[in-house]
Amino acid sequence: MKRFLAAVVASAALSTSAALAADANAPSYDNGPVWDYAAVKTKDGHFDDYMKWLSTEWKGQEEALKQAGVIMDYKVLVVTDPRANDPDVFLAQEYRNMAAFDTPVAQQYALYARISGPLVKASKEQEARGAIRTLMGDVMVREAILK
Repeated sequence: MKRFLAAVVASAALSTSAALAADANAPSYDNGPVWDYAAVKTKDGHFDDYMKWLSTEWKGQEEALKQAGVIMDYKVLVVTDPRANDPDVFLAQEYRNMAAFDTPVAQQYALYARISGPLVKASKEQEARGAIRTLMGDVMVREAILK
């Protein structure tokens, strides 16, 4: 009986050691969703104008992208005290994964045409927004989901 118990304990110890060794070699995180942050600097005196556009046209565009399954979520982040030449607004879009960016360009254009209208019209509106804001750059990050 003692040998049986010793064998069971040894077996349990070996299987636990193997499991721990496997975990030591496993990654400590999984890939999560992808966030894209656009940095925007509003021009002097136009912060409220830009926020009005965001709360109407941009929000409608983001809701349409969400309904179409292109994005999972979106956010507007306001920098409380930006330094000189730093953005004062970040526009964030959450994508399920990197595969979201592998959509054929023709399909992307068709979706944006349904949301924003003809390309010429959308381009003119984009140009007009240049009077109230400057796009300063973009950063794309992937969330690491810790285990």
